[in-house]
Amino acid sequence: MDQDYYAALAVNRNATDQDIKKAYRRLALKYHPHTNCETAASEKFNQISEAYDVLSDPRKKATYDKFGEEGLKGGIPPECGENGAWTTGYIYHENPEKIFRDFFGGNNPFADFHIEDKREVNIRFGGLQGRGIKKQDPPIERDLHLALEDLFFGCTKKIKISRRVMNEDGHTSSIKDKILTISVKPGWKQGTRITFEKEGDQGPNSIPADIVFIVQEKSHARFSRQQNDLIYTSQVFLEKALTGLSVEVETLDGRLLCIPINEIVHPKYSKVVPGEGMPFCGNPSQRGDLIIQFDIHFPEKLSPEKKILIKQALTV
Repeated sequence: MDQDYYAALAVNRNATDQDIKKAYRRLALKYHPHTNCETAASEKFNQISEAYDVLSDPRKKATYDKFGEEGLKGGIPPECGENGAWTTGYIYHENPEKIFRDFFGGNNPFADFHIEDKREVNIRFGGLQGRGIKKQDPPIERDLHLALEDLFFGCTKKIKISRRVMNEDGHTSSIKDKILTISVKPGWKQGTRITFEKEGDQGPNSIPADIVFIVQEKSHARFSRQQNDLIYTSQVFLEKALTGLSVEVETLDGRLLCIPINEIVHPKYSKVVPGEGMPFCGNPSQRGDLIIQFDIHFPEKLSPEKKILIKQALTV
């Protein structure tokens, strides 16, 4: 069942942005591990943090309101998205402390608890009013190399990053490791971008950079890819190219296709096998085509007798 982000923050679906901020402020202070040692408090703190991360962002909130958690995290299908494009799914970064610090400002938010209810929080600029505007560091882009099978079936990739994290004193920092989890969707293409917001190095006077992974397809032993189609090259002798043949192709999911070729295979000829290509990212039940191209091997030598026979056979 989908998570109910509104219930997590104890607000109704007509709640304003200000209502959502007030609800998060109250619940975050109540369930933060520093102030609540109960076992269930940590899980509750994580739930309300994810709920606020979604409902405080107009685009995420609109997607969740219309498509629910499944549509939010799985992405909006092309027929529903803008310009017919698939919208990348939302990935919660599992870092409620980061949301907490960004909301209250500074690296030791508890220092301000005694005045929190008397001052307005400026979410847009990441801190309390009067503390100045912080600038975000430029995005950090890294390639994510994936095998064609990964993009065919989908998979989960866990990537360890090391980043600088500010200590509670707000002045010193240390290097800590973190695991980022990427849920690769079937049909993702070369160039697909996966963004982890504000997961870069922390600094006292800056907003951490976003970390962006860019999909790069690894070369494959049997296939190349063109959008949603798979290209397979079959080696064929001239005799077979002229008289007919069958091509056996092992698919990415382990099936063996036997495709009869009854036409004459000329240098520009290709055979299209519908529905045996890559899954569509927006609808994995639909797939592109398998396109078989041919590399024709011509004989290096012909005896005079064979040349005569060929001429006779090809004379119209």
